[in-house]
Amino acid sequence: MITKVLIAEDHESANISVQKTLEELVIINTAYAYYCDDALNKITQAVKAESSFDLLITDLYFEPDGYKQILSGGMDLITAVRKVQPDLKILVFSAENRPATIDQLYSNYDIDGFVRKARHDARELKEAINEIAQHRRYFPRHIKQLIDKKNVYSFSDFDLTIITLLAQGMLQKDIPAHLQNHGIKPSGLSSVEKRLNQIKDALGFTKNEQLVAHCKDLGAI
Repeated sequence: MITKVLIAEDHESANISVQKTLEELVIINTAYAYYCDDALNKITQAVKAESSFDLLITDLYFEPDGYKQILSGGMDLITAVRKVQPDLKILVFSAENRPATIDQLYSNYDIDGFVRKARHDARELKEAINEIAQHRRYFPRHIKQLIDKKNVYSFSDFDLTIITLLAQGMLQKDIPAHLQNHGIKPSGLSSVEKRLNQIKDALGFTKNEQLVAHCKDLGAI
């Protein structure tokens, strides 16, 4: 059961929105922090007072305003919080939309849920909090589908090199010369074309532009 929540968010409007959502869930024991250092201090003091928080809702990115901070963002905060209160539930509420970054939050930072700041985010927040209260992770479906697609197809270093070159505006016919100059093999045009066609076929694309856009969405390049 979730009864005590800390919100780490530097935008007042987002803070108010989260507070309203919590009130609708009849969670009234809430605290707020506009800085990550302050959030960590509140969690530390609550643990010492044996009145720990049940849930931390945090943004990932905090705009610098000249106030000196040790913790610069949500990822730093999550890492620090885990050392103070390992069992604290953590829900990330952020405008971040890169599946690779969100996947990293689950796999490397062991978060309990992610909700993207967007239209209908209040509804998603409720769903996420309810899931987390039941000791279940909340994973947005559209993000999971993108990450699953990424995991199904494993990009090699060579794949990412040639796709990155395309993303940078290099023509396909000019890629072999670049590969040769950097000692990357295979470097023949036929090899590059064959590899790109294999990737596009596997992912259901017909154009290099689609492949580049897909890899950007995944955060692979």
